[in-house]
Amino acid sequence: MKKIISMILFGMVVFVLNGVHGNANYSESLSEIDGRLKLLNKPAVKSIRSEDGDIIDCVDIYKQPAFDHPALRNHTLQLRPSINLPTQKVDKRNESGRPVVIQTWQKNGTCPKGTVPIRRIRKQDLLRAASLENFGRKSPEISYAAKGTEANNSKFININNTKIDIGGLSTVDRSAAVLVTVGYNYLGAQGDINVWNPNVDLEDDYTTAQIWLKGGPGDSFESVESGWMVNPQLYGDKRTRFFAYWTADSYKTTGCFDLTCTGFVQTDPQIALGGSIDPISSIDGQQYQMTISINLDPNSGNWWLQYNNQVVGYWPASLFSVLKRSAILVEWGGQVFSPKVKTTPHTRTAMGSGEMADTLLGSACYIKNIRIIDNSLQLKYPEWVSTWGDEKDCYSVVNDEKDYKDGPVFFFGGRPGKSVYCP
Repeated sequence: MKKIISMILFGMVVFVLNGVHGNANYSESLSEIDGRLKLLNKPAVKSIRSEDGDIIDCVDIYKQPAFDHPALRNHTLQLRPSINLPTQKVDKRNESGRPVVIQTWQKNGTCPKGTVPIRRIRKQDLLRAASLENFGRKSPEISYAAKGTEANNSKFININNTKIDIGGLSTVDRSAAVLVTVGYNYLGAQGDINVWNPNVDLEDDYTTAQIWLKGGPGDSFESVESGWMVNPQLYGDKRTRFFAYWTADSYKTTGCFDLTCTGFVQTDPQIALGGSIDPISSIDGQQYQMTISINLDPNSGNWWLQYNNQVVGYWPASLFSVLKRSAILVEWGGQVFSPKVKTTPHTRTAMGSGEMADTLLGSACYIKNIRIIDNSLQLKYPEWVSTWGDEKDCYSVVNDEKDYKDGPVFFFGGRPGKSVYCP
């Protein structure tokens, strides 16, 4: 009788878990899940409980997960860039005199010197993933060319009076609205990204506002990326969070968000990858922004990430083949991932503020102070740019070249279902 009761109770637990974590792949045993958690969550010197529900572990800088990566076994930690990275002045207060965005966990404590803040991964985070192997990763990009429909979906941009085919950017499960520059070897890029909290419709959807630097061929490009995102499957909520990503093969088998795999080396004790941020901008209200900079150290080949001019850490050169020298394409803007983009009915997941780009300042999401760095190691507005989007009736783009103090301002975003053109 006791055995029967135990079996019934076990079945009830599995039923409840499947109800809460419908995406979980239960082929992984509990021991495999516990093993992954042990690899991801290194022993903490100090732990901080945040009001948003996160636990931030302060981990010895030399014991962080990055050094488990095979390419970093003999890596020498670089505590700071070998050169003074080009930076633009970050306005610490907006027009109302209120502070720019902060990370929520910072209200509850700080990490001591010699440690780095790492958002703790919990069992429920792994259970939301399709599998342990896919946890923290973007799905591989499937281009329309791979589906044999490129002829109907080929995309072109005009750069320096030259038509350039970027059809590879048009993928099946992603919709982007971006400003693009090509034509040089890029050693860095920067932008002030307006911070919002757009709605995410489906449980597997996510939405971003970010910067990409890419190198290599279109079917196997390398990329370093950062900005903010709303990603319920990864984080377990719909908060706006600071993120970073890398891949060495177009998201096929390498790279991940934040520190959910080995690779990114963190050096700063104050900024946590994946940490939620506030306050958030509002329509016709206060506007908040975060400055993201990604720069190549020409001496080490490492790509350094900065948040509001604060150096967070770097992607080591050993992760890449092409990017260790330079990027050949830079994008600023937003992306929505969903199995329901480019279909009817369309996902209702919003991009940016949820308003279309032509509503401009105070309504649409923007990126200001758009800059690149070339071999001169000086920040400058790109000489050649073009806008591009998969679904301009759903997520639109405007590069507004009015006489703004800091140059053109790029606006992007939208909310499907609000317009008859994107049902």
